[in-house]
Amino acid sequence: MPAGHGVRARTRDLFARPFRKKGYIALSTYLRTFKVGDYVDVKVNGAIHKGMPHKFYHGRTGRIWNVTKRAVGVEINKQIGNRIIRKRIHARVEHVQLSRCDEEFKLRKKKNDELKAAAKARGETISTKRQPKGPKPGFMVEGMTLETVTPIPYDVVNDLKGGY
Repeated sequence: MPAGHGVRARTRDLFARPFRKKGYIALSTYLRTFKVGDYVDVKVNGAIHKGMPHKFYHGRTGRIWNVTKRAVGVEINKQIGNRIIRKRIHARVEHVQLSRCDEEFKLRKKKNDELKAAAKARGETISTKRQPKGPKPGFMVEGMTLETVTPIPYDVVNDLKGGY
């Protein structure tokens, strides 16, 4: 382990730009809309030095609590000892991207609302809880015929001659 303890120590590969992804930053990076409450992934862009979060937050998911002109405030959980603290950091928009962590939840919520509306029209109540997959149904194995297999008796004389 190196002796350096700087802010960007041991980030040679962590903050390096990916293969064939070097060069200018795409303009779509700056045109994305972030809203308070959105989930974002912190993914540090090594080419942009301003507004760069600490290496600890690289690869972590947080929730936006503040939006400014060129940056967003992200609230991220950090484990310190035996407790988890909510840390609030500001990072420029080049270093964050919208997360897909709640995508499945939103789809499930929409589907459940449709199912509830259909059940209400029929006049019944349904459970929208996810149930674990139960055991596979039993079945009978048929069409098998028994075959008795007996080993070949060991013969010392033939074994010494070179086999059968």
